[in-house]
Amino acid sequence: MTQRISILTWLSQLSIRLLISRRGELVGTDRFGNRYFREKKARPGMKVRRWVLFAGEPEASAVPAEWHGWLHYSMEQPLPENSAYHKPWVKPHEANQTGTVDAYRPPGHTYEGGHRAAATGDYEPWTPA
Repeated sequence: MTQRISILTWLSQLSIRLLISRRGELVGTDRFGNRYFREKKARPGMKVRRWVLFAGEPEASAVPAEWHGWLHYSMEQPLPENSAYHKPWVKPHEANQTGTVDAYRPPGHTYEGGHRAAATGDYEPWTPA
């Protein structure tokens, strides 16, 4: 499935692709289709640059934990899928849903009808004077 991207994202990715074609080498891809690159040759006195080319719109929360650590120089190599650090109780990575139709809206939210269950006890809502 291909995601639609904006013209600004497309132009941004074009400039990154030009940089990568000249100076980068592919390190790997994640299950979302994001591709990760590093600089072929380090600049004197500086760290080797690392990039991600997103499969859709650029969204930092779309980078899984195993690649996030690599991008931020916490690890020399990304965690493999069969790593001992991957526990069966860990939920699969999911991009941030804030601002989308899939975002969580508690009962009483205006998009959920605007009515919540009656409060119990001595609760008295604050009303501005």
